[in-house]
Amino acid sequence: MNNNGKFRSVGKRMFRVIRQIPIKRDLILRTKRLEEQIHGLNASDLRARILSYIERMQAEPTVIWEYKFAASQSVPVLYNATYAAMTLHLLNELQHFSSDERTAWVDYFSCYQAPDGLFKDPRIENDLVETDDWWGWRHLALQVIISITALGGVVGKPFVFLDPYLDLDYLTAWLENQDWEKRAAFASNAVQNIGVLLQYSRDYHANDQAGRAVECMLDWLGRNQDPTTGFWGESGSTPDSLSLGVQTGYHLWLLLFYDKRPIRCVERIIDSVLATQNSFGGFGVLSNSSACEDIDSIDPLVRLSLLTDYRREDIQSVLRKALPWTLVNMNDDGGFVFRRGERLIYGHERMSSAKNESALFPTWFRTLSLAYLAQVLPDTLIGDIEWQFVDCPGLQFFHQPDDGAPATSKDTRGQ
Repeated sequence: MNNNGKFRSVGKRMFRVIRQIPIKRDLILRTKRLEEQIHGLNASDLRARILSYIERMQAEPTVIWEYKFAASQSVPVLYNATYAAMTLHLLNELQHFSSDERTAWVDYFSCYQAPDGLFKDPRIENDLVETDDWWGWRHLALQVIISITALGGVVGKPFVFLDPYLDLDYLTAWLENQDWEKRAAFASNAVQNIGVLLQYSRDYHANDQAGRAVECMLDWLGRNQDPTTGFWGESGSTPDSLSLGVQTGYHLWLLLFYDKRPIRCVERIIDSVLATQNSFGGFGVLSNSSACEDIDSIDPLVRLSLLTDYRREDIQSVLRKALPWTLVNMNDDGGFVFRRGERLIYGHERMSSAKNESALFPTWFRTLSLAYLAQVLPDTLIGDIEWQFVDCPGLQFFHQPDDGAPATSKDTRGQ
């Protein structure tokens, strides 16, 4: 690196430190306020506040499936309907909807399904929807299948766009050609989207070819996992790389967890994920860690803590610290923010929120974090909420250790 490059690198780090100063001050104040209020908060109140926020995001009071991304938005989009459905199901609220209402909600999703099987909403069409996988049509499809399953339905049309991935040679080459060296987190999003939709096609559309493709993909992941870190692509040698390694792993470990595959390098994974917690209790390099960064560490710690005794007390301690941090990201309106002190633009301006404004996406994701935390913190206020998970691949399933959850393979530490 030449001197100019070094100066730019130092300048970026200094800018990040300076930018964090007022954010840290705000987080300290919010944390103190939460400490004063949390003893008066109970499970019923917490649940009611979240549900109240979801209800207020309805675009029209009489239309139960159209939602705004945030209070500052006015145009409902399909993504938002998934966040509402998934959150309502988590909180066991969909049971209060009639059968006709749930069917109508499924029909609403179905009317957006294109001939190739993807769900396409013209209200958010832009240059990203076809090319990217952290957001876009393939990413949206993953959330639609969870929502439709939660509502008691099944996706009507097959995912024709998956046909090339049914060719195992094509699938293997596609996996090999992902940019694991420089963009591992982005690559893992793509692999998760395809993998989850293949799992769904196998389980809900009885597609045997999709099942063979899933086996091929999971075998490839096993062969290419770094035994020194448990990661794919990222070295974990710096705080940024460690965080990105966990984010990458989260997307891929879920594929293995859903299929109840043995998890390799468990002790190394746990060590790595535990090391991502910051002083405020969130997970990530910045003090104001995002909803994504937080659940990417919370989810694997919860699942793995139920499968191994390794560092269990450390995991419990870290997750107890994560609970108040998650609630620090909740606003008085019952919704949650993606990242404190920053505006969010999630793929499209119609899916954006102002600084410290609640939005549906982070409300769902942080509520999902609470649901997972509750599985290992039953003695806390969230342990009194009747959480509900979905028997569907993706992000919102949960296998108890006694229902065929994956084993942990022998750790290869020192090899």
